[in-house]
Amino acid sequence: MSLDPRTPVLVGAGQVTHRDGAVPSPVELMATAARAAARDAGAPGLLDRVQSVGVVDVFSWPVPDPAAVLAGALGLHPAETVRTTVGGNGPIALLGDLAARIAAGRLDVALMAGGEAGTAFQAALREGRDPGFATQPDGTAPTRVVGVDRDPGHPAELEAGLIAPIFWYPLFEHAVRGAAGRTREEHQAHLGELWLRFADTARENPHSWATDLPRTAAEIAEPARGNRRVSDPYTKAMNANIAVDQGAALLVCSVAAAQAAGVPADRWVFLEATAGAHDHWLCGERERFDRSPAIAACGAAVLGHAGAGIDDVALLDLYSCFPSAVQVAGTELGVDLLDPARSPTATGGLAFAGGPANNYVTHALATLVGQVRERPEERALSTAVGWYLTKHGAALLSGRPPAQAFTHHDVQPVVDARPRRTIVPAAEAVTGEVEAHTAIFDRDGTATMGIVALRLPDGRRAFARSHDADTIAALQDDEPLGRAASTDGAATFGF
Repeated sequence: MSLDPRTPVLVGAGQVTHRDGAVPSPVELMATAARAAARDAGAPGLLDRVQSVGVVDVFSWPVPDPAAVLAGALGLHPAETVRTTVGGNGPIALLGDLAARIAAGRLDVALMAGGEAGTAFQAALREGRDPGFATQPDGTAPTRVVGVDRDPGHPAELEAGLIAPIFWYPLFEHAVRGAAGRTREEHQAHLGELWLRFADTARENPHSWATDLPRTAAEIAEPARGNRRVSDPYTKAMNANIAVDQGAALLVCSVAAAQAAGVPADRWVFLEATAGAHDHWLCGERERFDRSPAIAACGAAVLGHAGAGIDDVALLDLYSCFPSAVQVAGTELGVDLLDPARSPTATGGLAFAGGPANNYVTHALATLVGQVRERPEERALSTAVGWYLTKHGAALLSGRPPAQAFTHHDVQPVVDARPRRTIVPAAEAVTGEVEAHTAIFDRDGTATMGIVALRLPDGRRAFARSHDADTIAALQDDEPLGRAASTDGAATFGF
């Protein structure tokens, strides 16, 4: 089979995890990773040929055009700079965009990168000072912005206290538990076993942020000193860790450009397909909290493009900000998450390998590039998530030339065709059955707020919170799923 010279290939992957000494800035982390990617490609002049520099949106350094600063740090003069919108799906969205331009002959060589100086940024926040990273003048803008974004919450959701991932994902978790038919105790044990697989993988990953990793499921699942309960049912070990200093970069180019630059063919990893979509943007409008039509559609698109099934994919990295995200993906993709023959993570996940905000998946892709080179007969699948199981992406890699030309699949119409629920305004007093729930804990282990999602007899969905100690205790001591609860028209509930 003759290989189309415009076929996109990943030829260089670099990662940096900085643990000691003064914390580099995000651009320094990215530049270090980019130089590592150039060395990894085995072609010293390839970096100088870069025409497009793309950067995943940087949480710790929110400047409008970070790619321009990175290009300057590397001495590059690209034809364009690109930035993604907020979201952990950004790396796959960016990779798909760059690869599509390469396949169309509009681009030959591209660099994509991301970096987070999380410890320096959080220290600055605590101390009420500026972290001191480079700024850009008003009016600065990249050539292009990849992705879509808008406010992630409905007023009724916000009134109920659902204002961040650490509130939403544990809510999803109890919906997952209910669908699986597990008791609290059974599900907590299940989470410990699942997350131990991630800790074990992180132990073997030289780029992992965490060094003191749990060795038993109980260490993960049971609250203890150093592993406090953050939200029901999550302990600290089950949460993404964004207080990390990490950078990652990928070099992607056409086969023709790789050959011209002298990149050895054994460094090439083929990008067969990417896909992207978002579930109904507002969580309350989704049919179920334990399912994701967008993940299903993205997976079906990239696997269908390759004429493959999930059992034809040996290497996986399922986005792992919280256990519920992994379990929903496993359901939609048909992955047995406890299969000893195939791990659901290549890195160890955001809790243990590190959760550098929007850029985790660049690290996952970089890791998978190395694994595919070692096992060139195998395929690798990476998934990505943004916001509250909202934005999704999938990328399929292979060590062998693909049978079909690369395509990025926009599967949004498939998802948009799904039914939507109506969200009940917070001002409306209603009664319904508890569909999902969580409780939020203080650092001293005290549960300070309970949150429920109620499904009404007419199919609508309501959200409410409670700060009442007895009500919160009932969420913890009893089985709330399916129990009747009422709201008072002020976003507060009771049994």
